Amino acid sequence: MALHNLEKPENSTFKKKRVGRGQGSGMGKTASRGSNGQKSRTGYSRKRGFEGGQQPLQRRLPKVGFTTKIVKPYVININKLTKVAELEEITFENIKKVHKIQSSVVKIKLIGNGAKDLASKIKDDRITTSGK
Repeated sequence: MALHNLEKPENSTFKKKRVGRGQGSGMGKTASRGSNGQKSRTGYSRKRGFEGGQQPLQRRLPKVGFTTKIVKPYVININKLTKVAELEEITFENIKKVHKIQSSVVKIKLIGNGAKDLASKIKDDRITTSGK
Protein backbone atom coordinates (compact mmCIF):
# COMPACT_ATOMS: atom_id res chain seq x y z
CA MET A 1 0.00 0.00 0.00
CA ALA A 2 1.55 3.28 -1.23
CA LEU A 3 1.23 6.42 0.83
CA HIS A 4 0.71 9.61 -1.13
CA ASN A 5 2.10 12.90 0.07
CA LEU A 6 -0.59 15.50 -0.72
CA GLU A 7 1.53 18.48 0.35
CA LYS A 8 3.06 20.67 -2.37
CA PRO A 9 6.85 20.59 -2.64
CA GLU A 10 8.76 23.43 -1.00
CA ASN A 11 9.17 26.62 -3.19
CA SER A 12 6.80 25.24 -5.87
CA THR A 13 4.30 28.08 -5.49
CA PHE A 14 4.87 31.82 -5.15
CA LYS A 15 2.67 34.63 -3.96
CA LYS A 16 1.59 36.96 -6.75
CA LYS A 17 3.43 40.33 -6.81
CA ARG A 18 1.10 43.11 -5.70
CA VAL A 19 2.50 46.21 -7.34
CA GLY A 20 1.62 49.79 -6.47
CA ARG A 21 0.69 49.06 -2.85
CA GLY A 22 2.93 51.50 -0.99
CA GLN A 23 6.61 52.15 -0.42
CA GLY A 24 7.02 49.35 2.12
CA SER A 25 6.26 46.65 -0.47
CA GLY A 26 9.28 47.66 -2.54
CA MET A 27 7.01 47.95 -5.56
CA GLY A 28 5.14 51.11 -4.67
CA LYS A 29 5.03 54.56 -6.33
CA THR A 30 5.97 53.68 -9.95
CA ALA A 31 4.89 50.03 -9.53
CA SER A 32 8.17 48.71 -11.04
CA ARG A 33 7.54 50.50 -14.35
CA GLY A 34 10.42 52.99 -14.17
CA SER A 35 9.91 56.72 -13.91
CA ASN A 36 8.46 58.19 -17.12
CA GLY A 37 7.78 57.37 -20.74
CA GLN A 38 5.23 55.62 -22.91
CA LYS A 39 5.82 52.20 -21.37
CA SER A 40 5.03 53.48 -17.87
CA ARG A 41 1.53 54.62 -18.84
CA THR A 42 -1.70 52.76 -18.23
CA GLY A 43 -3.13 51.06 -21.32
CA TYR A 44 0.18 50.99 -23.17
CA SER A 45 0.47 48.27 -25.79
CA ARG A 46 3.03 48.36 -28.58
CA LYS A 47 1.77 47.41 -32.03
CA ARG A 48 3.24 44.27 -33.54
CA GLY A 49 6.20 45.18 -35.75
CA PHE A 50 6.53 48.70 -34.26
CA GLU A 51 10.14 49.92 -34.29
CA GLY A 52 9.94 53.19 -32.38
CA GLY A 53 9.03 55.38 -35.34
CA GLN A 54 11.62 53.85 -37.67
CA GLN A 55 10.07 52.44 -40.88
CA PRO A 56 9.14 48.85 -39.93
CA LEU A 57 10.78 45.92 -41.69
CA GLN A 58 7.53 44.71 -43.27
CA ARG A 59 7.13 48.13 -44.96
CA ARG A 60 10.78 48.40 -46.04
CA LEU A 61 10.71 45.12 -47.96
CA PRO A 62 9.01 44.90 -51.38
CA LYS A 63 5.67 43.19 -51.82
CA VAL A 64 6.06 39.55 -52.77
CA GLY A 65 3.43 36.92 -53.40
CA PHE A 66 0.12 36.64 -55.17
CA THR A 67 -0.29 37.63 -58.80
CA THR A 68 -3.54 36.72 -60.50
CA LYS A 69 -3.56 34.49 -63.58
CA ILE A 70 -6.92 35.82 -64.74
CA VAL A 71 -6.46 37.80 -67.96
CA LYS A 72 -8.84 40.74 -68.29
CA PRO A 73 -10.04 41.31 -71.85
CA TYR A 74 -9.34 44.46 -73.86
CA VAL A 75 -12.70 46.25 -74.14
CA ILE A 76 -13.88 47.88 -77.39
CA ASN A 77 -17.05 49.99 -77.41
CA ILE A 78 -18.58 49.52 -80.88
CA ASN A 79 -20.60 52.74 -80.52
CA LYS A 80 -17.35 54.73 -80.43
CA LEU A 81 -15.39 52.48 -82.79
CA THR A 82 -17.87 51.81 -85.61
CA LYS A 83 -15.20 50.33 -87.93
CA VAL A 84 -15.25 47.10 -85.89
CA ALA A 85 -19.03 46.80 -86.20
CA GLU A 86 -18.79 47.28 -89.99
CA LEU A 87 -16.39 44.32 -90.47
CA GLU A 88 -17.85 41.32 -92.33
CA GLU A 89 -15.90 38.79 -90.26
CA ILE A 90 -14.74 39.74 -86.76
CA THR A 91 -11.40 38.09 -86.04
CA PHE A 92 -8.39 39.13 -84.00
CA GLU A 93 -6.39 39.98 -87.14
CA ASN A 94 -9.23 42.00 -88.74
CA ILE A 95 -9.64 44.09 -85.56
CA LYS A 96 -5.86 44.73 -85.53
CA LYS A 97 -6.10 46.09 -89.09
CA VAL A 98 -8.86 48.53 -88.11
CA HIS A 99 -7.79 49.45 -84.55
CA LYS A 100 -4.32 49.71 -82.99
CA ILE A 101 -3.97 47.10 -80.21
CA GLN A 102 -0.96 46.32 -78.00
CA SER A 103 0.83 43.03 -78.58
CA SER A 104 0.13 41.96 -74.95
CA VAL A 105 -3.66 41.79 -75.56
CA VAL A 106 -4.92 38.20 -75.55
CA LYS A 107 -8.72 38.62 -75.32
CA ILE A 108 -11.13 41.24 -76.71
CA LYS A 109 -14.63 42.04 -75.46
CA LEU A 110 -17.11 44.01 -77.58
CA ILE A 111 -19.55 46.21 -75.66
CA GLY A 112 -22.19 48.81 -76.50
CA ASN A 113 -25.61 48.95 -78.12
CA GLY A 114 -25.89 46.26 -80.76
CA ALA A 115 -22.90 44.23 -79.52
CA LYS A 116 -25.19 41.20 -79.13
CA ASP A 117 -26.09 41.40 -82.83
CA LEU A 118 -22.42 41.00 -83.80
CA ALA A 119 -22.18 37.57 -82.16
CA SER A 120 -22.93 35.84 -85.48
CA LYS A 121 -20.04 37.68 -87.21
CA ILE A 122 -17.42 36.63 -84.62
CA LYS A 123 -15.17 33.88 -85.99
CA ASP A 124 -12.52 33.90 -83.23
CA ASP A 125 -12.97 32.32 -79.78
CA ARG A 126 -10.73 34.99 -78.19
CA ILE A 127 -13.42 37.61 -78.91
CA THR A 128 -16.63 37.86 -76.87
CA THR A 129 -19.60 40.23 -76.66
CA SER A 130 -21.31 41.78 -73.66
CA GLY A 131 -24.55 39.88 -74.36
CA LYS A 132 -25.04 36.14 -74.70
